[in-house]
Amino acid sequence: MKKGLELTAAIPGEDDVQTANPARLGVRLRLARQTRGMTLKALSDAANCSESLLSKIENGKASPSLPMLHRLVGALETNIGWMFEESDGEEGIIFRAGTRPLIALDPLRRGEGISLERIIPYSAGHLLQCNIHHIEESGESAGPIQHAGEEVGYLLAGEIELIVDGKSFMLAAGDAFVFNSELPHHYRNVGRERASIFWVNTPATF
Repeated sequence: MKKGLELTAAIPGEDDVQTANPARLGVRLRLARQTRGMTLKALSDAANCSESLLSKIENGKASPSLPMLHRLVGALETNIGWMFEESDGEEGIIFRAGTRPLIALDPLRRGEGISLERIIPYSAGHLLQCNIHHIEESGESAGPIQHAGEEVGYLLAGEIELIVDGKSFMLAAGDAFVFNSELPHHYRNVGRERASIFWVNTPATF
């Protein structure tokens, strides 16, 4: 597999914010917020904006100013470039090997020794999120985290410990799992080689 691409983007300016697709930007904000388990009130307080305005932004009915967007991104500990990333691929259907982004540290799933190979782009047009989680030896996700949705995974290689709602499960290549995303969950590599998990989850309802 070719080396993946780091998630980089030019820092957007005020004009970029004003011309951005409000619906896409709102979807990204809501996804980031709910993945981190934050309520509207918690994020609005952290970003020093009103809850009603944040709700309008998430629903595509308003656009944030650039300073507000920076505050929101800072509170969510995500990458401002991700908020403006466009869908990729041949007509949004095919995503070729070697062209998919490989994110060394996904800001939505903080941890050590983890990279995500994005199978499909985050987009309002998809009901699913799908990545391959690559976990280096002794790597582990931050957590536990919990959010809306459902998780499904298949261990492609290696050995991991999956902890869901305080219960520990040891998985080897070929094992699969499914659980409600609202249950606290995290994982770590317990083997002596890199582990890879094909991971699908449903994000919050758009």
